[in-house]
Amino acid sequence: MKKTANLREIRESTDDELRARVARLEEELFGHRMKRFTNQLENTMKIRQARREIARAKTILAARKAGAEGKAAVTQAKQD
Repeated sequence: MKKTANLREIRESTDDELRARVARLEEELFGHRMKRFTNQLENTMKIRQARREIARAKTILAARKAGAEGKAAVTQAKQD
């Protein structure tokens, strides 16, 4: 359930917000990796979660660039 709410939040964001989110997540991912190599990271799942959220945001950006995401959002809005 949390994943769908997170995905909805990503889809409602503007392109600039998504780019900022990706940049923040990449910095966060770097920090997690550094902590892992120095044995300071307690939950290694954070690395996987960050990578997947980056992928989600980049997928939405690519779909918008291709023009597919805008059409899907309009179709979904009409159905609701």
